[in-house]
Amino acid sequence: MARLPYRLIFLRHGETAYNAENRLQGQLDIPLNARGREQARSVGRTLRARIGAEIEQLEAAGAFIASPLTRARETMEIVRDAIGLPPHRYRLDAALKEISFGVWEGLTWPEIEARDPKGVAARRKDKWSFAPPGGESYAMLAERLRPWLDELTGDAFVVSHGGVARALMALVAGVAPPKAVNAPIAQGRALCFENGSCHWIM
Repeated sequence: MARLPYRLIFLRHGETAYNAENRLQGQLDIPLNARGREQARSVGRTLRARIGAEIEQLEAAGAFIASPLTRARETMEIVRDAIGLPPHRYRLDAALKEISFGVWEGLTWPEIEARDPKGVAARRKDKWSFAPPGGESYAMLAERLRPWLDELTGDAFVVSHGGVARALMALVAGVAPPKAVNAPIAQGRALCFENGSCHWIM
């Protein structure tokens, strides 16, 4: 674990149709649904009320960063608008894309279990290190994120994905990988990484 000297306010993107259907999205580019858009508006309003001064500092530093996938970009723009900021003033970083599930993307877990029972069994034994065919493991995702973390120069506001949050838990928040990969990452809430740990701030 590397101790991160900065504070990250992390949002998982809002709900999509695939989330609602319990389908693996991975790096498929699925937009938000109506519930996801409302989640983004709600979290923006709440953050404005609770940590408005900190948000202003992050905005002045140009420290808003999102995954380039549509669901993350939409979430960022709706959140910024709800906070009262120009929606499009943020940066994209491909390192923040969701973990790739390879050939499993677009499938539900019952469909995956029917098509690849050996792969599902192997994943259950070591979820951190297992990579689906054509996809990534959480260990690979963590290595993808290391250079991005190394390049940070200050506090940041990040909109990304559940898999990225779990990898960050292991990388910078002292959570053991077997526990991190099973952590529930809520939509419509904000997770804060700071001082070698993480906690929900709303």
